[in-house]
Amino acid sequence: MKKSNPTILIIEDNLDDQFLIERALRKSGVTDPIHLLSDGDEAIKYMMGEGKFSDRHKYAYPTFILTDLKMMRMDGFAVLEFLKSNPEWAVIPTIVMSSSADLDDIKKAYMLGASSYHVKPRTHGALMHQMKVLHEYWMTCEVPEVDSTGRQVRTNSEGKLGERFPQAGDAGKPSSRISRKTANAKTKSSAS
Repeated sequence: MKKSNPTILIIEDNLDDQFLIERALRKSGVTDPIHLLSDGDEAIKYMMGEGKFSDRHKYAYPTFILTDLKMMRMDGFAVLEFLKSNPEWAVIPTIVMSSSADLDDIKKAYMLGASSYHVKPRTHGALMHQMKVLHEYWMTCEVPEVDSTGRQVRTNSEGKLGERFPQAGDAGKPSSRISRKTANAKTKSSAS
């Protein structure tokens, strides 16, 4: 990730857990901005830049999302589904931290695009250790960069492996590599 101003988004409806997670991150040396949200509905408003979240200087796009699953108004599954439905945001590392160890919850979270799933630790020391490890790991990972509007920054992929993947803003357009392959296949079949 190695972003100069990483922002952490924590989506957790339990105020005690919010406090403990933020405290664990701070005590493990995290100085990045942390935004605490109470449910999935608020998280979607944050990502969409609605209401108070329209100030992108104050509420920058997150480089790391930590979400609970079981929340009253809109759960973590809805957040994962929302992020997955928008390819620009599906690349943001999204970690589920839930008290649920149910295998169906774990499977569903991964199917909806969770980057990792962790059962909430029972002690503050274990939580501090887990937050430190998660933060250090995800802050050293490389993920596609997004601009201040939340869109992935376009890359020059010509001649690279990524050339075959659509770029931001190329919705519905085949890449040049795919176009050439398709054209070559059509030429060969018409010659037969």
